[in-house]
Amino acid sequence: MTEALRPFRADHVGSLLRTEPLKEAREKYFEGNLSKDELKKVEDEEINKIVEKQLEVGLKSITDGEFRRAYWHFDFLENLTGIEDYEPEIGLTFNGVETKKHDVRVVQKVEFNPNHPHFEHFEYLHKQVDGRAVSKVSIPSPNQLFHPNILNHDIYPDIHDFAKDVSEAYRQTILKFYELGCRYLQIDDVYWAGLAATKQLIKNRERTEDEKAEAIKLAAKVVNDSLRDLPNDLLITTHICRGNYQSSWAISGGYEPIAKELFTEKLQGFFLEYDDNRSGDFEPLRHFDRDDAYIVLGLFTSKTGELEDKENILNRLDEATEYVSKDQLCLSPQCGFASTEEGNILTEEAQWKKLAYIVETAKEVYGEL
Repeated sequence: MTEALRPFRADHVGSLLRTEPLKEAREKYFEGNLSKDELKKVEDEEINKIVEKQLEVGLKSITDGEFRRAYWHFDFLENLTGIEDYEPEIGLTFNGVETKKHDVRVVQKVEFNPNHPHFEHFEYLHKQVDGRAVSKVSIPSPNQLFHPNILNHDIYPDIHDFAKDVSEAYRQTILKFYELGCRYLQIDDVYWAGLAATKQLIKNRERTEDEKAEAIKLAAKVVNDSLRDLPNDLLITTHICRGNYQSSWAISGGYEPIAKELFTEKLQGFFLEYDDNRSGDFEPLRHFDRDDAYIVLGLFTSKTGELEDKENILNRLDEATEYVSKDQLCLSPQCGFASTEEGNILTEEAQWKKLAYIVETAKEVYGEL
């Protein structure tokens, strides 16, 4: 194993349950009963609290819990130049549960936005962490812009021109985060999980096998082009997500259809969901022929507060070593606790207990984080 940047042995995806004061403040703000400055004051106060709480439970990667976002992805995407938000006819569907009606679309050429609000958000987090741990920022993968109905074919007749512009906008965005002090950045990617699904719909028809193969190749290229010429001391990971909304999910299926191409992404870590049977088995990990990256096993669920049986977790970790060396494995929840501001169905107390439990388990296995 070569010396490399790596995720922590006990890590987490990033989003955390919104606190009651934050929920109340956001509701008042959107009702017009609280100013933007007053909302920011509450956001700052609540972020300060969760920074301390993450440190208290022993985490080494610290996020702002996505407390300034309504969604894990839309808030970022709609602030790229060339992308706007809008209200579609229906929301997204998660195992029968429909989200609020919200989406994004291309309205002009996509470019880097030097005034993206998430830069200021990271600066605040980084200041609060103050060198006591690593400030981690999570942003949606550039592949999220390749979901159906987002691309405007009048603006981009050739999808490869679109891919080029998206990748460059992301590359410059990542460099800006680095300039602000970020040394750990994660790209969250539901699109890959969709590519792994047996049935893939585009424009109300099913993708052909050739179209699937092309989409998979393009997904890897878009990410790798986004990672060109980045600093060597910047840790970048990805989280492959199957959907997470109020403890529900959107996609089922193992990693086999995508694993070979997925692991060509020039990342140092791959957060993979393995909390239940929907995720398939560990066999696709045989394609992980890398000595410069790590697999983060999401063996703990973020969807319920029940603590997993530790013996079962340790047994599953052993099973994974049939394909990946123990030294290249880390542990985490399978997803965030609140991919949207509604959050999963568990208490804040249960959330913190689970994160502390993951830290405890990782220390038991590795002796360090």
